[in-house]
Amino acid sequence: MKQRYLIALGSNVRHHRYGSPEKVLRAAFRALADEDFMLEACSPIIRTAPLGPSRRRYANAAALLASDLSPPDLLARLHRIEQSFGRRRTGQSWRARVLDLDIILWSDGAWSSPDLTIPHPAFRARTFVLRPAKAIAPHWRDPITGLTLHHLLTRLTQPHPPPR
Repeated sequence: MKQRYLIALGSNVRHHRYGSPEKVLRAAFRALADEDFMLEACSPIIRTAPLGPSRRRYANAAALLASDLSPPDLLARLHRIEQSFGRRRTGQSWRARVLDLDIILWSDGAWSSPDLTIPHPAFRARTFVLRPAKAIAPHWRDPITGLTLHHLLTRLTQPHPPPR
């Protein structure tokens, strides 16, 4: 039975073959479509400021795909796609990277193992994930909070009134 996954894509390094980070993400969309997945939707690509020590701006997007793969098997496949783009996992977080593919949500709810947690633990606080995700799946609910992606993004981006 096919399950649906929401995948976040990011890049902030030019690729020798594909070019700019935006072009890297377009090539990544094609790579996802070439796999055993059914690529259902691709978000617009947005540019965002970096987090952590990286100084390069990111291109970010989201994809909806359907697959028979379990979450760990899908993660392994996503890692192989990253490697095919030249990504080397060094164990250092927040570094520049040619391609980052993260599983954000899964149609069967939550998943937890030593190597993978779904929903992605930090996605609720990241506009660079929520904005593209909302563009293609605004009504998908976070299984932990019960809030839709639309509501999560609104909570994160709307100004809060001052306390009375």
